Amino acid sequence: MQQYRTRSCGELTKKNEGKRVILSGWVNSRRDHGGLIFIDLRDRYGLTQITFDPKISKESWELANKIRNEYVIRIKGKVILRPNDMINSKLKTGEIEVRVENIGVLSESKTPPFEVEEIDGIDKAKDVKEDLRLEYRYLDIRRKKMRDNLKVRHKIIKFIRDYLDQKDFWEIETPSLTKSTPEGARDFIVPSRLHQGKFYSLPQSPQQYKQLLMVGGIEKYFQIARCFRDEDQRGSRQLEFTQLDIEMSFVTQDEILNLMEDMIIRIVEKLSDKEIMFKPFPRLNYDDVMKKYGVDKPDLRYNLEIEDISDIVRDCDFTVFSGAVKNGGVVKAICAKGAAKFSRTYIDKLTGYAKELGANGLAYIVIKENELQSPIVKFLGDDLSQKIIKQMKGEPGDIVFFGADREQIVRDVLGQIRIKLAEKLNLIDDNNKLAFAFVVNWPLFEEELENGHYAPEHHMFTMPHEDDLSLLTSNPGKARSYQHDMILNGQEVAGGSIRIHNRKIQEKIFDLIGFTDKRKKSFEHMLRAFEYGPPPHGGIAMGLDRFIMILRDEADIREVIAFPKSGDGKDLTMGAPSEIEKEQLDELGIKLKKS
Repeated sequence: MQQYRTRSCGELTKKNEGKRVILSGWVNSRRDHGGLIFIDLRDRYGLTQITFDPKISKESWELANKIRNEYVIRIKGKVILRPNDMINSKLKTGEIEVRVENIGVLSESKTPPFEVEEIDGIDKAKDVKEDLRLEYRYLDIRRKKMRDNLKVRHKIIKFIRDYLDQKDFWEIETPSLTKSTPEGARDFIVPSRLHQGKFYSLPQSPQQYKQLLMVGGIEKYFQIARCFRDEDQRGSRQLEFTQLDIEMSFVTQDEILNLMEDMIIRIVEKLSDKEIMFKPFPRLNYDDVMKKYGVDKPDLRYNLEIEDISDIVRDCDFTVFSGAVKNGGVVKAICAKGAAKFSRTYIDKLTGYAKELGANGLAYIVIKENELQSPIVKFLGDDLSQKIIKQMKGEPGDIVFFGADREQIVRDVLGQIRIKLAEKLNLIDDNNKLAFAFVVNWPLFEEELENGHYAPEHHMFTMPHEDDLSLLTSNPGKARSYQHDMILNGQEVAGGSIRIHNRKIQEKIFDLIGFTDKRKKSFEHMLRAFEYGPPPHGGIAMGLDRFIMILRDEADIREVIAFPKSGDGKDLTMGAPSEIEKEQLDELGIKLKKS
């Protein structure tokens, strides 16, 4: 069998001058310059220019004349130096070319549906419709950007494995066919042929298995886990995704966060050229975060905070403000520096957005050099208006926006308005910065009841704060938890908690969230395990796809996944989901119901 290569297309330099080599790869581009034919030959490692001269091998030159882009070829030739005026400083191989003595076509290619090659740093496929790229993903992966993304992904995962191995963690695989339990998101269901009428589900996460591993005495576990959630698609979410799953026994919350912080800093410093803004990562209190930013995953690359001015306007003549406070609500404001340049059309657009989020409107004051422009100033009066501006540190050229309503509505609305303002004002002027932080001291339950019952803020296995255990009986809505999230540039990239390891506490949580006896039975395996000496334990899981997306400056998570699903959840490369044969359904004991 012939040898396909002695070198790759990305390694030859002037040190190899005079050497005879064998190269194999794809035709990236072809140029006919009179008597000479030049081909850029591409493999995973890079590009090498190869030259066909009819004086050296007329047979090879004639074959090269018939070759087109994306053909796979094998060549033998001699490494020669390029003339000084032909050196390409952008390529590692830019000082040399290979003069071809023999060529063979390993496979031909039809004309691709989009251009794959990248020439002089120009990605010709970047504006191709995404569905077409996903349908021909094997061609899309040939692009340098996709190859680079997948290479970095590989190196990050390898780094994680090596790092955790050095920390004495064991990598253990948990089942992909498991039991459907009510954990929040919708399960993917898998019918059983051997046990007709019964079903497996694909894991939303390895949560229960990793806790059972702690009961089993493993103490330090991790897994690069595939997870599945039957949810609507978004740019930062997929039906199936990869997460780094970590669990430890006899561990405090601080120890979990310290481990993650150290690992992430090392990954960024070794595998990225980005700058981490805060070291150590700030530990932010959940209540403070919600008051300042209105969202639980704020982008900390810019300083734009929400401030409560309820006390100032409590007794003012503007009933929208004073009425909100008297009815138990709040008035909050946010000062947008330099926003006075906004057009009235854009301010109206912001107001419309606020209404979509549940607000009645969006009051504002434009600060000019010698006046305040706003429909509400006449109701507030000059003195109170100036007092508010001083409180908000407003200056000429700024706009102060207001929200007045129930705490949750104001928080949610101004939290999203803050993001819109940052985008419009170009406050994120450096994508090279990474603003990591941990959010801690989360409430155990969400603010709003569901069907008269509490709903877990994170999940039902999160340990209540030790100082708030008594509140489970007296006032559960006020209880805090040992949940922790790691945020990055306005995204949640990891989340976890100290877990419940006491059967009585776990059963109490089940009662508070309204589980019937039937639903409790779904978790009997967990409750039973907690009767056999479970250690205190906790962990964290990081969404690798989302983390890598941010590191690679991608706006869509699909750009860092080899074969992602489309926006409507389809695998366009394989054509899934698809119908299956009636015989397969019969084997499973399934009959389809027509919609």
